[in-house]
Amino acid sequence: MAAASTSTSAPQSEAAASKAESGPEGSLDVSILKELARKGLVDALNSVNGAKTLVLDPTLSGPLGLVTEVALLKHHGVDKMFWLEPGPLSATSANIVYLCRPLIKWIKIIADQIKRHARESQKHTYTLLMVPRSSTLVTRILEEEGVLGDVTISSYNLQFIPLAEDVISLERDSAFKEIWVDGDETVIYDSMQALTTIEKLHGLFPRIVGKGDYAARLANLLTHNASSASLSTSRQDAHLSSPSETIDSLIILDRRVDMISPLLTQLTYEGLIDELVGIKNSHVELPVSLVSPPTASNQGEATTSSTAASLTKEKKRKYHLTTATDPLLSELQDLNFSAVGKKLNQVARRLDEDYKLRHQMDTVAKLRDFVGKLGGLQSEHQSLRLHTGLSEMLVPMTRTEEFNKSLEIQQNLLALYDVNAQITAIEDLIAQGADMRTVLRLLCLASIVLGGVKAKSLENLKREILQTYGYNYLPLLLSLAAPPLAILVPNPLPPNTPPSVAELKYPYNNLRKSLRLLIEDPDPLEELENDISYVYSGFAPISVRLVQCVAQKGGVLSNPATEKDKRGAGGEDGSKKPSSGPMVQAHPIVGWKGFEDVVASIPGETVDIVQRLPGAQDGSVLPPISTLMLPRDRTTTTVVFFLGGVTYTEIAALRWVSRQNKGRKFLIATTGIISGNSLIDSVAGIGGTTAKEAGL
Repeated sequence: MAAASTSTSAPQSEAAASKAESGPEGSLDVSILKELARKGLVDALNSVNGAKTLVLDPTLSGPLGLVTEVALLKHHGVDKMFWLEPGPLSATSANIVYLCRPLIKWIKIIADQIKRHARESQKHTYTLLMVPRSSTLVTRILEEEGVLGDVTISSYNLQFIPLAEDVISLERDSAFKEIWVDGDETVIYDSMQALTTIEKLHGLFPRIVGKGDYAARLANLLTHNASSASLSTSRQDAHLSSPSETIDSLIILDRRVDMISPLLTQLTYEGLIDELVGIKNSHVELPVSLVSPPTASNQGEATTSSTAASLTKEKKRKYHLTTATDPLLSELQDLNFSAVGKKLNQVARRLDEDYKLRHQMDTVAKLRDFVGKLGGLQSEHQSLRLHTGLSEMLVPMTRTEEFNKSLEIQQNLLALYDVNAQITAIEDLIAQGADMRTVLRLLCLASIVLGGVKAKSLENLKREILQTYGYNYLPLLLSLAAPPLAILVPNPLPPNTPPSVAELKYPYNNLRKSLRLLIEDPDPLEELENDISYVYSGFAPISVRLVQCVAQKGGVLSNPATEKDKRGAGGEDGSKKPSSGPMVQAHPIVGWKGFEDVVASIPGETVDIVQRLPGAQDGSVLPPISTLMLPRDRTTTTVVFFLGGVTYTEIAALRWVSRQNKGRKFLIATTGIISGNSLIDSVAGIGGTTAKEAGL
C-alpha cells in the first residue's frame, strides 16, 4: 500500500535535515514532522505482533487524523477500533492496544476493563501506549488497581503536527488550562522535547528570546537539554553540537504575556470561521451541499443569499480546511472578513473568463491545453462554491445585535473610552441572556486593560452571571481570578491579596502608546492593509508586536507598507495597496535591543540567551547571528513558539510581517490553536472530544 510505504521508514537526522531544509521559498519543509509522527505510530503498533484491537482516546482522534488514516492502521494489524470509554470492552483479538494520554480518568477505565476481563475469564495481552510519554502516576494507579503486571507500558511520542507550510502544533487543547489553572507544567517539558526534535533536524537555535515566566522555564529546559544531549555520542544527535544554518533564532511567548488578543473577536476569514463555526484539528463541520462536488443539475448555478438560512439547517460533514487541497484558502484565510466578498468576486470573474476561453479552441493543440487546465478550473470552481456558501453563512452571524454590541464594547475598552458605560453594556448583555463566553471575554478584557474592575461592580456582575447562567460556573470565576492567571480581578485589590496577583497587573495604557497598538482612523481595509492591526480592524496583537520588537523593529515604530508606498512602491494602478515592490532586508536578531524598558514592564521574566557551544571550556559562543544574514540571497527562518496556544488571527498577522521582510520567514509553532471561546471552555472544564464527535 502506498500509505504504508510512506511510513515504514523514517529518515535519520542528517537525511531528514536535508529534506526539511528544502521548503518552498526558503522556508523549512515541515512535512518531515508528519513522516516522523507516522513512523512513530507504525513502530509502536508493530511492537505488538499479530492482529490487535485498538482502543483509542477520543481526544486523540483529531490529531491522529492529521498524520495517518484508518487504512494505514489496518495495514499494521489493527482489525478493530473502539473508543476508550467506560463500560465493557468486547474484543475478539488476543492483543488489545490502548492508545491514550496519561490521564487518571483513562487509566482507571483501562484498569476496570482489564479486571472485568479477568472476572469473565477472557485472556488478552494488554499494551498501553501513552501519548506523548508515560508517567509514574500511570504506573502507580495501575499498581493500586492490581493490574500493573498484566500491562506492557510503552509510549507513542507524538510531537509537532504540521497544520500548514508555516504552522506546526502539538494539538494539546488543554495546555492553557493545565499550566495556568491546574499548575501542571508537563506540557512545558513536552514542548521542550518537540523543539529539541527541530534542533536535531536543523541544529541548535543560535539565540533564544522570550517573554513570560513559563517561557523562561521552557528556554532553560531547552538549553540544559542541549548541553546534556551534546555529550551523547549518538549520530542522531549530531546536529545538537552545531548551530543551525537555516534557523536564526527561537522566540518563545507564553500566553499570559498577551491575554488581550485571544479575548478579542477575530476578524480575519479563518479566525471568524473559528469564532462562529468552530475549527478543531484543522477540520470544520459544514453543510453537505457545500462540501460535496456539484451535480450536473447545479454545476452552473451560483449560491444565492436566500440559501444562507437553509445551509445552517443542513446535515453537516467534516471538511479539512487546508491549503493543500483547497486552491482558494491561501488567498482568503488571512484577509479581514470585510475584504473576502471582493476577493471572491475577483475569483469568480477570473474563472468565468477562463471558461469562456473554450470558445476560442480552434485547434487541437489549444483544445489539449484547455483540457489540461480543466481539472484545476473545476477544483477552483468547487472551492469558490464552498467559500461563497461559507461566507454567506457567516454574514448573518456578524449582523446580530450581540455580535456588533460585543465588537463595540471591545473597541471602546481598547481605546479606554467611557469605561463605566462599557461595564454597564456588559451588564445589559447578561440581562439579555447573551452567550456566557461572550460576557466573560468582555469582562476579562475590561479587567486587563483597566487594571481591574471596580470591586462593587465586579461583585454585582459575578452575582448576575451566576444567577443567569448557573452556579456551576463559580469554579470558573474563581479560576479566572486566581494566580497565575488572575485576569478577572477587582480594582483596588483587597488588602489580603497575595503579592503574586499584584505583580501580574498589566500595563496596557503604556503599551498602547509604546507598541503602537491602536491605529486611529485606519484606511478602508479592503483597499489598504498596511499594518498587522488590520486583523482586528485597527488593533495590533500585542504578541505579534513583541515578535516585531525582535525580528522587525521598524515595524513597531511605523507601518513598513506605508513607508514603501511613500517611496513610490505602491500598486501598479497607483492605488494605496500593499506594496509588491522590493521588500526591506531583514535585520539580524539582536534580542530585545531598543525595547528593553517596554518589555520589562510586562509581567514575567524576559529571556535572551545566546547558546554557548556545548562543552566549550573557554566560554565561546555560537557565531553571531549577523553572519547568517550577510548573503542577501539567503533566507533564514525564525521559529516563534506560543506556549499556551495561538489564534488564527495572530498567525495571519505574523504572515503579514513575513511578507514585509526579505531574508526571513517565520515558522509558527504552538501547543494548539485557540480562540477566546475555547479558552473560556477550557478553564471551565467544558469541551473535549466525545466518542460520538470524534472521527479519524
